Order: sequence, then C-alpha cells, then structure tokens
Amino acid sequence: MKILHLDINHQLLINQLNDLGFTNHEDYTSSKEAIEAKIHDYQGIILRSRFTIDKQFLDAAKNLKFIGRVGAGLENIDCDYAEKQGILLIAAPEGNRNAVGEHALGMLLSLFNKLNKADNEVRTGKWLREANRGIELDGRTVGIIGYGNMGKAFAKKLRGFNVEVLCYDIKKNVADENAKQVSLKEFQDRVEVVSLHTPQTPLTLNMVHTEFINQFKKPFWLINTARGKSVVTQDLVTALKSGKILGAGLDVLEYEKASFEDMFTTTMPPAFQYLIQAENVLLTPHIAGWTMESKEKLAQTIVDKIKKSFT
Repeated sequence: MKILHLDINHQLLINQLNDLGFTNHEDYTSSKEAIEAKIHDYQGIILRSRFTIDKQFLDAAKNLKFIGRVGAGLENIDCDYAEKQGILLIAAPEGNRNAVGEHALGMLLSLFNKLNKADNEVRTGKWLREANRGIELDGRTVGIIGYGNMGKAFAKKLRGFNVEVLCYDIKKNVADENAKQVSLKEFQDRVEVVSLHTPQTPLTLNMVHTEFINQFKKPFWLINTARGKSVVTQDLVTALKSGKILGAGLDVLEYEKASFEDMFTTTMPPAFQYLIQAENVLLTPHIAGWTMESKEKLAQTIVDKIKKSFT
C-alpha cells in the first residue's frame, strides 16, 4: 500500500509505517492541483490541514482506502462523500487531548490571576499589586460545552481545584466522574466559566453569539481552545465591553485560515484590534494541542489506527 504524506509530522509516523511494510512518499510543497494529478497512485493520505479534501479531489483519488488526519477534527475533509466512496477516515483526538486540557487550565488560571497583565506591567517598570489582585477558582462552577476527548481531558485537570464541573453535549449519557451532564438551561443558569471543546460542524458555527451569551444568568469567563468560527468575535467584544463576559482566553480565532497556519492577510478587523488591546483577553496562536509530547502522540495514534485496520 502506497501512502502520500502531505504535511511534515513526527518522524516516527513514516518510520513505523515503513517497518509495517507500507511505501511512503512525501510531498510537502506541490499545489493541490499537482497532488490531484497523481493521487490515483495512492491508497492512503496523511495530512494535517494543508488543504481541503473535497469532492473533486476524492474523485481523482480512485484507489484511496484511507485518509489520516494528524489532529483532532476532520472538518477539512468532505467526510460524507469520502465515506460514500468507502474511504476510512482516521483522526487522532486521543493524541493531543491532554495538551488541550492543560492549555485550557493554564489560560483560565492566567486570566483569574491577571498573570499576562501583571507580567507586561512589571516588564515596563510598573509594580501594581492591588490592581492585579486576582480571584480564585476554588468553589466555582465550570461549564464545558462538548464533552468528548478534549472536554473530558479538561474536566480531569480540574480535579483537585474544588470546583463543580457541568457539561453540555448534544449526545446523551456522556458524563463521567469528573462532570455532571445537564440541560442547556441549567448550564446557562449556573456556570461561571464556559470552556468550548466542540468540533466545527454546522451546529457549532457562530454558536457563541449575542443571544446565546445573554441567556447566561451570571457574567462568565470564556475559554476557547476548540474552533475559532464557533465564536462571533464582534458579539464577544460587545459582551466584554458590557461585562457580560468577564474575560476570554482564545487559542483559536474566527479569522484563522482553514489550514490554521495563518490568520489573515488583510487589515485587522476592528473587533480583533479590541481583543489585542484588552487586558482581560489572553490570545495564543492555535497551539493548545501543540506540545512536544502531543506531536509524538498524534503520530503514534495514526500509526496504531492504520495498523489495526490494514495489517
């Protein structure tokens, strides 16, 4: 079986697939059109988010048996059409869930204790202790939207902080010992922190908008390590200005390109200009699942799933 690798990943992925008897080819620079012209020669593709695997591409991939995405989601693939073609879709949410859980917790603690604000001030010679008095996580109610691999990992990290964890998910019976599953109404009535851990789907696009935000009984803190397009940035800014959202930790942004490798090439939207100046907003460049350990785990997860299905 011949596999084409379209993105650079941990070397163990190619090494172990070679050991299993697969033939591995690498092409990290050719255009999508050039890849389409030769994809019929391959039975497998492994990529991250370099480009979209759409119907036209899949029609050209006449001998494709699987697509492996070294990441958690599959939104850059036309999954329905691929499955109709009998193509196995392989993702690796198990590989970076721990990293995402730690990043979400780190963002929350940094916001609560004004660590980014205080650090910037000390570096400019300001020593403002009272202005940087923080708040504690202990005793609060944390809400998780999307209780799959990532949501469960974050809930696990919250053990020991003496918090109540509630989760909301469209799937039934996903709760475990770390979180209680509740209705959306109870969720919005009780939580003080909202952390998003949902995939990008038609249901989650623009999910966090003004009407949704205003349905929460209490002002809350927002953490998003999931997908940027789940949050309407302008509505987030409005809520930050009014105090309905107390602060936000954003690892992902509405303005990201589909590849996640860049943000935007045009002028910054006014809403983003507000975010980069706000002291109660923490921003990172889509790196929540991007640790040294997760790079290896993601690759190993893909290898293990290929091995299980094709050897």
